[in-house]
Amino acid sequence: MKVSIDMSRCQGHGRCYDLAPDLFDEDDEGYGQVRGGGEVPAGSEPNAQLAEANCPEHAITIEA
Repeated sequence: MKVSIDMSRCQGHGRCYDLAPDLFDEDDEGYGQVRGGGEVPAGSEPNAQLAEANCPEHAITIEA
């Protein structure tokens, strides 16, 4: 599983890195960015889904 953020949609609310800090971080301007190239470690799948479901701009995509 892999996660990505569409930076053209991200508005910097920070829900991704608040809900799943193991998968997301913030850049210097407060926008979300994926950690580790977006690979979701085993056991972190629920965190990826939680972040995707709670992004107000639907900027997070999960690929199987």
